[in-house]
Amino acid sequence: MNESKYLKIVDEDGKVIEYEILCVFKLTKTDKNYIIYTDNTNNEMGDLNVYASIYYPNESNRLEVIETEEEWQEVEKRLKELQQ
Repeated sequence: MNESKYLKIVDEDGKVIEYEILCVFKLTKTDKNYIIYTDNTNNEMGDLNVYASIYYPNESNRLEVIETEEEWQEVEKRLKELQQ
């Protein structure tokens, strides 16, 4: 397993969850880094569960919620690029 392609996060119960990193990018408008990742599970409709967060490359596994519509639009744009 290539560690650089995986993200390990400890949940509030202390359980370590491993996510596969699909995409990492930085927006110059916000000067923030973003990460798109999955736990490789599927939802009820059979679609892959995919998550996105703001992340800090120099801080171990620190993630923040994406809150603005502009940021989500950029995430969706990157997801469409990944699907092609």
